[in-house]
Amino acid sequence: MKKEPVRSDLYEAIYEITRAIPPGRVTSYGAIAAALGVRSGARVVGYALGACHNVHPFVPAHRVLNRNGLLTGKHHFGAPDAMQKLLEAEGVKVIADAAVDFENRFWDPAKELSPE
Repeated sequence: MKKEPVRSDLYEAIYEITRAIPPGRVTSYGAIAAALGVRSGARVVGYALGACHNVHPFVPAHRVLNRNGLLTGKHHFGAPDAMQKLLEAEGVKVIADAAVDFENRFWDPAKELSPE
């Protein structure tokens, strides 16, 4: 019956990685899952980020996009353009619900957070 704490631990690990994404950079659901060793867990990352809007400290979920740089989670931000506005306030240009220059703004948590 300890399944809820396991889920909470996984969600908190997802939130910790998401909090590490620098302003003006973006990552993907799959990259976070891979950094946690859950390669097929992109959907779980999406579930966690969809549930984080009342979590403290703040989780910058707007910096997490799909693998093609699309703002697929924008419906979790209330207003239809809220996610885009948050990204643009950090210097990320968005056109047609996609981050412009996604590849150059991409932040890979497996590389950035690995101890060296």
